[in-house]
Amino acid sequence: MSGALTMAAERPVRRSRLRDAAADGWVLTLRNMTHLVRSPEEIGVYFSLPVMFVLVFGYVFGSGMQVPGDGGYREFLLPGVFAMTMLYGMGATATAVSLDTGRGVVDRFRSMPVARSALLTGRSAADLLRALLELAVLVGCGLLVGWQWHRGIGNALAALGLVLLLRAAITRTGIWLGLVVRNPDTVGVIVFPLAFPLTALSNVFVAPELMPGWLGAVAEWNPLSATVAAVRELFGNPGHAGTSWAAEHALPLAVAWPLLLIAVFAPLALHRYRSLSR
Repeated sequence: MSGALTMAAERPVRRSRLRDAAADGWVLTLRNMTHLVRSPEEIGVYFSLPVMFVLVFGYVFGSGMQVPGDGGYREFLLPGVFAMTMLYGMGATATAVSLDTGRGVVDRFRSMPVARSALLTGRSAADLLRALLELAVLVGCGLLVGWQWHRGIGNALAALGLVLLLRAAITRTGIWLGLVVRNPDTVGVIVFPLAFPLTALSNVFVAPELMPGWLGAVAEWNPLSATVAAVRELFGNPGHAGTSWAAEHALPLAVAWPLLLIAVFAPLALHRYRSLSR
């Protein structure tokens, strides 16, 4: 009987803590979004890269690119640009966390009655909202250059959901990197060498079946390629054909890879955050 009473008494406490953590996380989400709104040049910089890729590869190099199956190169390219933009968002996440850590903002939050998880959840939620804005701009840009989806609004929303799931995984990775490397200049140097090979050795710009055998195999098992292939399939865009196991199971891999990254880097980021003052 006493055990049941103890559990009943603990439930309101747990619910109160969850509410407080959610409220603190929302406050920090608003704080992060306010910083973004006050730095429109940052939005311009991160939007300019994917738009440039669409224009350069879609129009300048597009006529010389081969696409498996029927369809134009721009329809092949746009799903890759969606995923690539989520990957390069790691730079913004890691730099922002590194700035907060280096300036002592994280230490001040830790000294206040704020939920320990709020900094991480606030950053994750703000990055998700930012990703929604980025996707809206990219979809609009894609429609202007002739890209479209062919398999209904439900499949299109599922495809965008996979892109956002990838961004959630990239965000956790960026948070961990920003907590480990406290110098934002160093973070910027680290992110590009990590992101560029993942983009180049993927199916973003070229179909893996058009690459040399070993390079195509590497590209097909790239986590970025899984999301791009699944998104192309859901959109009905060209380029999702393939005979390898990875190509035939792009949809489950597009879910499994991000969940694996979250399972690895979310605990690492939380552990690093808790150990900052030790």
